[in-house]
Amino acid sequence: MAAHAKSNSPDAVLLLSFGGPEGPDQVMPFLENVTRGRGIPRERLASVAEHYMHFGGVSPINGINRALVDQLRGFIDLPIYFGNRNWEPYIEDAVAAMAADGIRSAAVFATSAWGGYSGCTQYVEDIARARRAVGDTAPQLVKLRQYYDHPLFVQMFSEAIITAAQTVPDNARLIFTAHSIPLSNASRCGADLYARQVAYAAKLVATAAGYDDYDQVWQSRSGPPQVPWLEPDVGDHLAALAETGTDAVVVCPIGFVADHIEVVWDLDHELRLQAEQSDIAFARAATPNADLARVVADLLDELRTDRDPVRVPGPDAPPLQGFSLDGAVCTPRCDTS
Repeated sequence: MAAHAKSNSPDAVLLLSFGGPEGPDQVMPFLENVTRGRGIPRERLASVAEHYMHFGGVSPINGINRALVDQLRGFIDLPIYFGNRNWEPYIEDAVAAMAADGIRSAAVFATSAWGGYSGCTQYVEDIARARRAVGDTAPQLVKLRQYYDHPLFVQMFSEAIITAAQTVPDNARLIFTAHSIPLSNASRCGADLYARQVAYAAKLVATAAGYDDYDQVWQSRSGPPQVPWLEPDVGDHLAALAETGTDAVVVCPIGFVADHIEVVWDLDHELRLQAEQSDIAFARAATPNADLARVVADLLDELRTDRDPVRVPGPDAPPLQGFSLDGAVCTPRCDTS
């Protein structure tokens, strides 16, 4: 499709993310927001809260997102707003600010590269909820597409792997990890689609980094142990590698575009300690963090010029998940009740 300017190009960008606490007194209220309605015992929340307290009660994610906004200003000529699902600044406040500023339409970049319920549909629900909260003056909001196989996404992770591999022996095993989800989410916008997208992205990144052989696992599961989640768990996998004599690993958190607490605690602290105790040399590949601005700018250009999506080609590429903002429903159709 030939590129051409669109008459309905957005006049602002909204960065939409998960959110995180920025002080010790915010940790438990934040975790209660995240888990509301899921029946998570308070003792489990207290255990997770200790992960944040290890970093002074501050999640790195809001700071990274503000740096992303700053970097994005060097690529685009539109006003940029920032809102979260689970903590300040909330998306409802960001959309209200856009309305007050006279913004009529905005492109929404969600800090998840994936389809599935948590990675896509829930952000669509956030958008619809915020527009309802603001009312008739709310701008039109168009969510930018998923980008797990965007060439820049693949390039950033492959270069990070190459850099990390220089710090460990040449025989290091490459491990890709992403956030696990309950298998029951298959009825809520496709655990299967999410898993296929992660596997495909891992394949693209490994190939770009020069690896023919690698492992792809999951991490950071929560909830009752009897509820099945995507497996194998990265800690269990590392233990199995230790038993077979593996003495070095490069861990790439392919499922995370930034240093969430699940990266800096679950991998940099817990998994690194496990590796040290097993005499395994450990390196963790960097996430894109604020450099993701390059991807945002290109996705915005796709929208503004109506050009075809730029994707790394492959015969087994999973589909991009479509969605309807009005109905907060993804394609294939999801149970969002």
